[in-house]
Amino acid sequence: MNDTATSAEKLKMDFVHYDVQDRIGYITLARAEKRNALNYEVVSELKRAFAAAEEDEACKVIVLRAEGKVFCAGADLEYIQKLQDNDYHENLADSTHLMELFRMIYTLKKVVIAQIHGHAIAGGCGLAAICDFGFTVPEAKFGYTEVKIGFIPAIVKVFLLRKIGESRAKQLLLTGDLISAAEAENYGLVNYVVPAEELEQRVFAFAQKLCVENSKQSMEVTKEMIARVQEMTLEGGLQYAAEMNAVARSSEDCQRGIAAFLNKEPINW
Repeated sequence: MNDTATSAEKLKMDFVHYDVQDRIGYITLARAEKRNALNYEVVSELKRAFAAAEEDEACKVIVLRAEGKVFCAGADLEYIQKLQDNDYHENLADSTHLMELFRMIYTLKKVVIAQIHGHAIAGGCGLAAICDFGFTVPEAKFGYTEVKIGFIPAIVKVFLLRKIGESRAKQLLLTGDLISAAEAENYGLVNYVVPAEELEQRVFAFAQKLCVENSKQSMEVTKEMIARVQEMTLEGGLQYAAEMNAVARSSEDCQRGIAAFLNKEPINW
């Protein structure tokens, strides 16, 4: 076992586990008794885990998963109830803390795959949807139920609009209704619906495919460009793309990959 893997195993936390296997960094929600609900401590530990995974040389692709029957039930409502006695600035600090987690996952250098074995509700649905890829079991339900309890899906909305568009986002956010895994796939919330007994292996195989077949540098830059180009005008986006294209041509990975292809040599990233 190398030093980075050993370092990863030393990242001991109460509600989130992190370990690396075969270049896959597994971040596991471990608050099953509370349906993996999010509070300040859970969000803090998730941020620590993602930061560690991003810097861990032993990890090339990240899988977000959970223990228990539910992937994530969203915000811990008992925790939110306690926050109602806080003033605006205290509540803003807490909501900014959650926003930073979602932004971190969205802009992370490494690909993040959600392994959704159970219901993903409200903030939990946002957590699943913000990942780059999503695998779910048919039995899982998805939805943003905030409006049903007088709350709002504020932070998740920013990313949901980017992922599935305004019409679908309004359908989910304004009704607060739950949808099936099949509907979630149709909406574009997740990529694959697979039988529960195959979920772990399918996610592993997909993550390994990315590890073996794709350049780490290319995936990182492509993910960054997808996030940034949506903020630009047509001309600005095209200019940015041309500049990044030019930079990529002289990168070590591009030179290595093209040489291997032209020489008909196998390449293992």
